[in-house]
Amino acid sequence: MYKVVIGLEVHCELKTKSKNFSAAKNSFSTVANENVLPGDLALPGTLPVVNKEAVHKALKTALALDCITPNELLFDRKNYFYPDLAKGYQITQLTKPMGINGHLNVYVNEEIKKIDIHQIHLEEDTASMEHFPNFSLINYNRSGIPLIEIVTEPCIYSADEAVAFLETLRNLIIYCGVSDADSKKGQMRCDVNISLMKETDLELGTKIEMKNINKFSAVRSSIEYEIKRQTKILETGGEIKQETRRYSEEDDKTYSMREKVDAVDYKYFIDPNLPPIHITKEYINQIKKEIPMLQNERIEKYITEYELSEYDAKVLSRHREISDYYNEVIEYGVDPKLAANWVTTVVLGSLNKLNMELKDFFITSKMLSDIVKLVNEKKLSQNHAKKILHQSMSEKIDPLTIIKEQNLQQIDDIGQLKEVVNEVINENNDALMQFFEGKNFVINFLVGKVMAKTNRQANPETSLKLITEELEKRRQEYETK
Repeated sequence: MYKVVIGLEVHCELKTKSKNFSAAKNSFSTVANENVLPGDLALPGTLPVVNKEAVHKALKTALALDCITPNELLFDRKNYFYPDLAKGYQITQLTKPMGINGHLNVYVNEEIKKIDIHQIHLEEDTASMEHFPNFSLINYNRSGIPLIEIVTEPCIYSADEAVAFLETLRNLIIYCGVSDADSKKGQMRCDVNISLMKETDLELGTKIEMKNINKFSAVRSSIEYEIKRQTKILETGGEIKQETRRYSEEDDKTYSMREKVDAVDYKYFIDPNLPPIHITKEYINQIKKEIPMLQNERIEKYITEYELSEYDAKVLSRHREISDYYNEVIEYGVDPKLAANWVTTVVLGSLNKLNMELKDFFITSKMLSDIVKLVNEKKLSQNHAKKILHQSMSEKIDPLTIIKEQNLQQIDDIGQLKEVVNEVINENNDALMQFFEGKNFVINFLVGKVMAKTNRQANPETSLKLITEELEKRRQEYETK
């Protein structure tokens, strides 16, 4: 058996108005070469200027990952030739990156796994290429977009751990508001480094790198395929050669692209056009205050403080906007467990059914809290409340307005309900006779009649109690005759 060792290099485009070192627009576009300025093309006479917002968001991510941040930032040149790199080098960081020695805790198979972060650095993205049988086209819209690269230590030992890390990291990035991390737009992608070693070995096996995988499912499939491929080679006495491979979704296999070069071949050196940037403690503390409560912290709070199940805690915290919505419902005075039930069933259920985002959802946290309170106070049945919420969504009317206009509030008045109960029993003499014969199932039948007569406004529990009491009373009278 072989031990699998994995390290990940995650690239994520930052959400800024302009590119990293030029004033060109940072925006996704289907029109090729629309968001391009001379600096993105490395035209003579152009000089880079650091994007302050990109630095801010990169540092914010580093701090959220519990990294050690430097007292100054330096940018380096990574020299290599490729058609999508106009300058012939990439502006990146090696000497003093945004953060080092961080970590991220992830849930893997109901256990917490600590993934160590080697470093996080800020760099510029390359152009994108589209290949045809006889030629290739270059689109410079992506060239120069601010990109953070988060490099883990080789401390991941399965596909499950790798995917759990990526999912948790993506949520952290979105929670911090530094990127939308939309893989469909190429905003988040991953290089997977994988090697196999014997359990008794002291050194890591030969590393294979798989480039630019932008789906978590593809990360899992590529790892699983490489484990099988490398195991077969080693078991037959073969040797793994260091190389870069690509993953194909068509057949779930990886294919060799080129032999991998070491970092020394990139001939890194500090970019002379970008002076050092001093980072003060005050600035770091300011950024720390901007970091919201993150997913793992919310999960822990929901479980320990609100006594939710681990499953509900994870569902509610999976997306920040849902978690914030849930927190707002609680702030309006709703019991956390009740709020969790309504948000996970009604809100998430409706969003999934309507294929809608929360920002387009009509029912605000205040509206939901109003309805849940009425249900909790037994002024509205749960089924009736759900129907009102669906009507509210359909007609874009505040649910309290619907209740008021249609007089839908639950009837709890004992005197009023007694009158209805007696009317129902008097109108259903056959059911009364069946009860006298010991057929107690007619009680539920009569409860249904009361609900129908009151347009489902009668409190069902109170109605059940009153019907049972009235039937027993009439049976005693019947038996004494």
